[in-house]
Amino acid sequence: MTDDLLRLRALSKRARLDVLRLAHAAGRKGAHISPSLSIVEIMVVLLVDVMRTERDLFVLSKGHGGLGYYAAMKQAGIISEEQLNTFETDGGDFPGQPSRSAGNQVAYSSGTLGLGLSYAAGRAWAARAAGEDRNLYVLLGDGELNEGCVWEAAMFSRHQGLDNLTAVVDFNGMQSDGFSKDIMDVDLEAVWKAFGWDVVCCPGHDVEALREAFGKPRAGRPIAVLAKTVKGKGVSFMENDRAWHHSRLDDTRYQDAVAEVEKNYGY
Repeated sequence: MTDDLLRLRALSKRARLDVLRLAHAAGRKGAHISPSLSIVEIMVVLLVDVMRTERDLFVLSKGHGGLGYYAAMKQAGIISEEQLNTFETDGGDFPGQPSRSAGNQVAYSSGTLGLGLSYAAGRAWAARAAGEDRNLYVLLGDGELNEGCVWEAAMFSRHQGLDNLTAVVDFNGMQSDGFSKDIMDVDLEAVWKAFGWDVVCCPGHDVEALREAFGKPRAGRPIAVLAKTVKGKGVSFMENDRAWHHSRLDDTRYQDAVAEVEKNYGY
């Protein structure tokens, strides 16, 4: 494995530990822990390796993954540890759901699901109309794709040929109410292709596979990256357990979670 890939894996481990630390620090307020753990590698690869931070724009549509987003922002050097530590504090710039403000480098205020792709598509269209060399990346949850406005934006994006737009799906197979297949069973790869998008499927915790997926040549149409992930990835008692969608992490559970990450991510 190359030094670049080893670095991305190490940064992902640090981000995962920051998610746990800040969820624990949130105390009785709790935090969206498992949906943040599922996006760690996606966020680290995007922010550290793929995006040109001075030009490109990222939109977190699944706002309940905000803690994973913030932790990756720190690893990418976009925000400081001091800023990160204001997570869910009064007057801080980093609430549970991302909210755009002058000092936090967040481009899009999220929380209401289904709207991020529309916003990103509009910004991608505007960038192209202005002749700007700017790519847009938007991260959605697979449960979020139940929202009809996602597919209106998908139709618009394909019709406009927005090849500067990439939609990334955190394909963990779960949502707050349970397993996605039990709520709305959809062949997501077939649907995105039917809407005219180029589609790439990859393991969402493999930094090398993610790099390759994001490097797919653009051919006059938007790209959907379906990243297969595990909700609560890295902490066995959280994985695929909807109780950890939003929960409190007490001292004992926190210590157990950290020990498991340290043991299983030895880089």
